[in-house]
Amino acid sequence: MQSLRPYIAFVFGLILLSTTACSEQPVKRGGSTAKQVKESLLKANRYLVKQEKEEIENYISRHGWEMKETGSGLRFAIIKRGKGEKAAEGKTAVLLYTTRLISGDLIYSSEENGMKIFTIGRGGVESGLEEAVMLMKQGDRARIIIPSHLAFGLLGDDKKIPPRSTLIYEIELTELK
Repeated sequence: MQSLRPYIAFVFGLILLSTTACSEQPVKRGGSTAKQVKESLLKANRYLVKQEKEEIENYISRHGWEMKETGSGLRFAIIKRGKGEKAAEGKTAVLLYTTRLISGDLIYSSEENGMKIFTIGRGGVESGLEEAVMLMKQGDRARIIIPSHLAFGLLGDDKKIPPRSTLIYEIELTELK
């Protein structure tokens, strides 16, 4: 529960910001202006992003993985090269996959839930997953780490993925249509 406190405070701050953001009037409790509240929230968000990045780096180090990082913060490693065509926007991707939390808990898998099928560039999946698939060719297997801002963000998926969760995917791009 203690590890959730920063997240709860952050969400509460966002609610407070949304109720005061349109006004420069002082907030009644504490006398802070909306600008000060916004600056505090940005500072808290930077802290949480930095904390998540450190957690990801420690996870990679503990597992001895070599991964590349994209500009968005996605980490990826191609662990088996395929011989098919390169993924492209507008193509339909068919994936074998497992999804785990950074704690190691298995959340979803193609074995349990069926193949993940989506049209690249049309949304409907985590933006980090879509970004990773764009780096692949048909037949590639990859390991990816998706920070929360590229996954389900502040809310989670309302099923198995909690708010602000880093996701670890093992994927294989089995088909491009």
